[in-house]
Amino acid sequence: MASLQDQLLKAGLANKQSANKIRSEKRKKNKAVRKKQVEADTSLQDEIDAKKQQQAAVDAEKNAVIKQALDKKSEQGKVKQMLAQLHIKDFEGELEYNYVLDGKVKRLLLNDVNHNALVKGRITVCHFDNVIYLLPTLAADKIAAVDEQYIVLQNDNQPTEVDEDDPYADFQIPDDLMW
Repeated sequence: MASLQDQLLKAGLANKQSANKIRSEKRKKNKAVRKKQVEADTSLQDEIDAKKQQQAAVDAEKNAVIKQALDKKSEQGKVKQMLAQLHIKDFEGELEYNYVLDGKVKRLLLNDVNHNALVKGRITVCHFDNVIYLLPTLAADKIAAVDEQYIVLQNDNQPTEVDEDDPYADFQIPDDLMW
């Protein structure tokens, strides 16, 4: 395939003398650049490099957002798997336990064993996809490490501090007091 210069000559749009002159100037310029007498015109290359860097920065931001979304989805999958595998089944009974979820008081009916465990902090109430789960506290701690929004109620089994000047210090109210 012929060069653009040859095509222009054949079409009659340029003459041989102007073509030779342009070729000569181009050779002189390249020779001067090779001998480092003149700096090459790199403005176009600099502009291309700048655009590439900007595009790389934009792509990195997009990739970070996508990675964050995938990480969140992965964490939710882990939480869902832990809840499905470790939740306590057959906890229903006659004892009521009230807790707060989304600003509303909810009621949970528990058997004696699970009620006592919940009061003492060995069991935690978790919430995922509008379903309530009872989990051992150790498993709930792992879920809380991912995101605490899944934990609805977790009682601590640490004794409360008693004020020395409290006249009712000898009359402690039990946590599982039933009215």
